Formats: sequence, structure tokens, C-alpha cells
Amino acid sequence: MGKAKIYLIPTPIGNLRDITLRALDVLQMVDVIVCEDTRHTLKLLRHFGIKKPLISSERFSEAKRTEDVFGLLDEGKVVAIVTDAGTPGVSDPGSRLISAAHERGVLVEALPGPCALTTALSGSGFDGSFRFVGFFPRERTLAQKEVARMAVSEEITIFYESPRRIMKTLECMKEFLGDRKVCIARELSKTFEEYLIGTPLDLIDKLEQHLKIGEVTVLVEGLKKEITLDMSIIEKRAKVLLKDGYSKKDILDILVKETGEARNKIYKMLIEIG
Repeated sequence: MGKAKIYLIPTPIGNLRDITLRALDVLQMVDVIVCEDTRHTLKLLRHFGIKKPLISSERFSEAKRTEDVFGLLDEGKVVAIVTDAGTPGVSDPGSRLISAAHERGVLVEALPGPCALTTALSGSGFDGSFRFVGFFPRERTLAQKEVARMAVSEEITIFYESPRRIMKTLECMKEFLGDRKVCIARELSKTFEEYLIGTPLDLIDKLEQHLKIGEVTVLVEGLKKEITLDMSIIEKRAKVLLKDGYSKKDILDILVKETGEARNKIYKMLIEIG
């Protein structure tokens, strides 16, 4: 394919000055830019005096656009992929095209840069291994399953949530997490950037005082090893897994791995819940 190549370029999540010098150099150099919303990307390009052909490829059209992009790559074109904000492929469009590029032997180069996930983790003060789940599930059953898993996990759980849904999500978390520490990182890199930390109930009270919540990244502190896990929390997790169709044998294996509790203790609990 000659000089054909795909560059993955993170764009600012709020403050336009967060774009890197290297990202600007690459945007000036490529032949075409694949983006989510051409109107949004045009604002960024105009701000930095860059003029390039744009191809719209949001999540629902990514499959179709993939073949269009490979047509350009076959011609030896150099392509940049950007999203409206943040890093392509991290809960944003791009992963389908990137995967296809690797399969076809197209060179892919990912630039480091803005990402709400890492920014929020850095600013939260939470320490330890973490699990990123993308956008929080909307379906009630899946949401409960996710929160039940958080309750027994020693890992920090990080996810994105809509400002319209955050209160509902906190209500769901309150049932399972109790006094577990949660951080809401809102309006990252923008004028009203803020880190709100407390229990789910604390955060519900704090957010009720905001007229506009803004975009949020949520971090849930992992279960501390020195803390004895309440068996009622494990029981809630078990009931969610049962409802989801897992056998008791599978649930036993899952809960032993997730909680570190003795196998016979969890087995006894499973027998008691029927």
C-alpha cells in the first residue's frame, strides 16, 4: 500500500490547549481525517488553522465507512482517526477500523494524549489496579450486575456516565456499596472541573446542589484487603448471578476468585439461599 498508514490522534476533552504539538503536526501532514462529527472536528481544525478533507464515521456507520477508508488506503493515502473528544477506540468509535487495519497489514500508529479515563484516575487520588468498563450499562439488570461486581472487587472500577443518568446510577450503587468511597470527576479540563468524593449517598446530596452536572467519569474504590467483606454483599452478588443464569458451581468459582473468601464459606451461603 505504499505510504498508507493510519494515525490515531487523541483530541482535547475540554480545553483546546491540551492537544499535543505532535498531534497538530500529524493533522497537518495526513491526507484525510476520519471523525465522529464533521462539525465538531471542523471547529478544532479551524482553531489551529488546519484544512483537510473529513469523513464522518460515528459508531453506527463505522462498519460501512471502514471499506471507504480502505479504498483510500489502497491509493496510498495517510489517514488520521479522531473522535469528538479523547482517544479513539476508548469508549469511542475507531476500534472496528483499527482492528481491520491490523488484519490487513496496514501500519497503525497511536499517539498519546487526552483521555478522561486516565485524567480522572490521576486526579481522584485512588491507588491500585483498576478495571475500566466504558459507559455504564443502561439496562437495569445489567446495571445491578455491574454494581454487585464492584461491591466484591478489590480493583478500582472506572466508568463513564451521562449527566442525565448519574443520579439513577448512584441510587443503584447505594444499595450495594454502602459506605464505599466513590469519586465523580466532572467537567474535566473545563472551567468548572471538580472532583466530588464520598459515599453514593453523599454524592447524591452533593449533586442535587448542582444546576448542571456536566460530563462525568466515575471511580469506585476497590474493596480493601484488610476489610472483612459482609456476607450479605456476597449474597447479593450471588443472587444477581443466579438470576443471570449461572449455575451454583460457576457462581462458587466466580465468588471465590472475586472475594478471596474460603470456598466452604461461600458454598454454605449458596446452599442457604436455595
